[in-house]
Amino acid sequence: MKLVFVYYAYENQGSQLDLQGYARAAREMGHEVTVYGPPSAKIPLDYSEDLGGADAVVFVFEWTTSLQHGDRLTWLRLLSAVPRNRRVVIDCDGQYNDLINIDGDFNHRTEASSRAWIDFCDEVSDKICQPTPRPLRPNVRPFLFHIYDPTWERPLDLRNREFGMVYVGHSKFRWHGMSQVLRAIEPVRDRVGRIALFGHGWSSQPAWAAEMGMEEIYRIDAGFMDKLRVEPMDPIPFGRVIDTMSRGTFNPVVYRPLFEHLDMVTCRTFETPAAGTVPLFLLNERYVKEVFGAGAEQLLLSAGGGSEKIADVFAQPDRYAEVVREIRADFAVRHSPQARLRDLIGIIES
Repeated sequence: MKLVFVYYAYENQGSQLDLQGYARAAREMGHEVTVYGPPSAKIPLDYSEDLGGADAVVFVFEWTTSLQHGDRLTWLRLLSAVPRNRRVVIDCDGQYNDLINIDGDFNHRTEASSRAWIDFCDEVSDKICQPTPRPLRPNVRPFLFHIYDPTWERPLDLRNREFGMVYVGHSKFRWHGMSQVLRAIEPVRDRVGRIALFGHGWSSQPAWAAEMGMEEIYRIDAGFMDKLRVEPMDPIPFGRVIDTMSRGTFNPVVYRPLFEHLDMVTCRTFETPAAGTVPLFLLNERYVKEVFGAGAEQLLLSAGGGSEKIADVFAQPDRYAEVVREIRADFAVRHSPQARLRDLIGIIES
């Protein structure tokens, strides 16, 4: 089977590692996966503009439904390449919903925007998927999409790391969670070592924030970060994400409030356990047990107990490394690229 993914890729954010995993799994399983577009030196995906012989077209929508490569004629070619029942939409941001606003985070600014997104997706396909086990709309299929790739795994020797804490991700809608992590660190700050946040918006507003009316979305408390000696760092190209996370003893797993409300999984859900680090979850216990397994509750930054948990990671790193190994073993079976590709093919053929 030949699957063509349509995806708007950036060098330092998004699901590119997932798409690389799908392509490799396809080759191993006797299938073919390409990403629509011309080759790119900065984004090493399996790009191709050849739609000949395509068995399915998979539209992966993160942040936009626009095409990165092409125009209206290209849309016509993509939609004509396969019948409607061989087209799939994967809505990675929860945009295929009515307007939702949670703790200042939102999927749309207006009801009109929500309706436009839903109408557009419905024009493309009647197979709409979201990476959550519990979609809100009855016509949406749960499909986690993001993968766990055992080839990402880095050694779990947690001593003598360059940083005590690393976070890789932009500040977009993240201050609500990150501020809770930093407040938990504050009482045990002397035990943690260096703290680094890699991504747009941690040092100052991104250049485009004001122009796009996104100042509040990237809001942080720079004074509090300075007080805790937090080091804002430049964004990381996706090919260096795993190695960068592995520079820290622990990495907080912090979701946008919208994603937590929708029980979404993200690329970081699966990348963080693969890194040579301890993931500490600022997520609800039910979700952590369901996605990461019962043993993962030991990695919860629970309300009021986060400081003790952080201190204990530095006191007993081997204990927490073993918990991560158990998550890895489970993920390598349940969320492997091969397992995910089989699920996707099942959706296409249903």
